[in-house]
Order: sequence, then C-alpha cells, then structure tokens
Amino acid sequence: MTKKKAFALRIDEDMLKAIEKWAADEFRSTNGQLEWILNESLKKAKRSPKKRNTDENN
Repeated sequence: MTKKKAFALRIDEDMLKAIEKWAADEFRSTNGQLEWILNESLKKAKRSPKKRNTDENN
C-alpha cells in the first residue's frame, strides 16, 4: 500500500469552495478530489510517479 504524507495547504477560499462542490458532485471527499486533480495533472504532463513493485517489499 502506498504511504500517504500529510501537509498543510494554503488555498484561496473561493477555490476551495469550488473544489468542495466538485468533490460532492463526484461523490468524493475534498481530499480525494484534490488527489484526483493532482493525479490527472501529473498524467497530462507525463510526470506520473513510477509504480513501485510491492512484491519486493513483502
């Protein structure tokens, strides 16, 4: 399983409200929506992180 790291994010209030609405429309949490947005942006920019081989860790 992928480790997740918490960090503080400062974001414009109106932008956060728009993301919260979008998340609700997609039946996601705000955090889940932000992760999805970031993943889509990384894919589009061809900068997605390489997949780890989980078999080596077991």
